Amino acid sequence: MGIPSLYITEREVERLLSIDDAIVAVDESLMHRAHALAANNPRERAVGGPDVYVNTMLGIDHALGVHGFKTYTVASGVFRFFVYLYDSATSGLLAIVEANKLGQLRTGAATGVATREMANADASEVGIIGSGFQARSQLEAVTKVRPVRRARVYSPTREHRESYAHEMSHELGIDVAPVDSAKAAVEGADIAITVTSSREPVLNGEWLEPGMHVVAAGGADPYVREIDDLTVQRADLIVVDDKAQAQIEAGELMMPSGRGLVLWEQMRELWQIVSGEVTARTAPGDITLFKSLGMTLWDIAAAKIVYDRAVETGVGRSLPE
Repeated sequence: MGIPSLYITEREVERLLSIDDAIVAVDESLMHRAHALAANNPRERAVGGPDVYVNTMLGIDHALGVHGFKTYTVASGVFRFFVYLYDSATSGLLAIVEANKLGQLRTGAATGVATREMANADASEVGIIGSGFQARSQLEAVTKVRPVRRARVYSPTREHRESYAHEMSHELGIDVAPVDSAKAAVEGADIAITVTSSREPVLNGEWLEPGMHVVAAGGADPYVREIDDLTVQRADLIVVDDKAQAQIEAGELMMPSGRGLVLWEQMRELWQIVSGEVTARTAPGDITLFKSLGMTLWDIAAAKIVYDRAVETGVGRSLPE
């Protein structure tokens, strides 16, 4: 019998993959990249018509023995995500994985890994701007790596932030409070997270305090920025997941770089921090910044976990040979 080739649905992914699994997947894929055992290609985009887009991301992990790509389409505001996972030894298709939930978990996991490496060890208060789908895994992942006791959330719609606060308080067992402004969310926080669809800054650098760790996990567009120039300028360390991708997608960094306010040469990639090549924090008062865009390496590493568990448990629908 050959290697099973499976179609795995969103509902099955939810049963097979947790945030803890995703953190392990992201962590290991970054270590593989640090040892030249993995490679990631920046996202490519194509316009298919008015409000229709096709996006593709490629990656290979030699240590896991897999390669693959994520593709997602946008049409009339509706997103559909899929990861195609291949066995590198045979080039056989292992799985097509519906990847909306997978993407949410791996994006949150990347924030978890970056926070573990970059935030102060005693960081216990989180301010989060944004209350949508991605905001849930952001906060959950941070609670896995730091002793978080309290969080404050702001989003422009009162019902959304109140619903988020109620849901996450119950799910995580911590105090999550809705607040009436972005400033109120991040003031006094040890960790500040932006995860919004805003095209203009929602985080003001004047609000930052010594020792704060900032995560910008929203926009991936050269004309979009969630954080202002001062936030970037005040950071003692700026880390991106992939510099080549950041140079074409991270508006928060591209805009100030174009004005000479920050240099690409001073930025580091997350694998350098995880591997210990670069020290994330030289003093407790340092302000650190992680700009997250997402890497296919994380998608295929998470998809490999999902696939292996699907095979073990008999989950998934067999694809025709």
